[in-house]
Amino acid sequence: MIGRVSVALMAMETQFVENQARQSTRRDHATINRKEQNLKNASPASSYFSTQAFLVLACVAVTLLVLPLVLPPLPPPPAMLLLVPVCMLALLVVLAFMPSDVRSMASSYL
Repeated sequence: MIGRVSVALMAMETQFVENQARQSTRRDHATINRKEQNLKNASPASSYFSTQAFLVLACVAVTLLVLPLVLPPLPPPPAMLLLVPVCMLALLVVLAFMPSDVRSMASSYL
């Protein structure tokens, strides 16, 4: 009696596993077919950018190409203004290599 029950359970389990495999194969084929359809319908540019974003990028590119040709050359900035990025870089280098005392930082939060 127990042998028949175990054989029946094994048969049901095998049938279940086969059904699951068939369903997953169908799902995989359906997914692949959908992806192929999407690739056929979509152009490469539309998969990355929307139409509006593409138009904005095109306008910015045209503006960057045309404006330097149309506008007169600008005079150089004052010397003091040129020191601003140099000072910012120096400050960042100093902060990057400044040693920090971890124990004092940790005790201030306790």
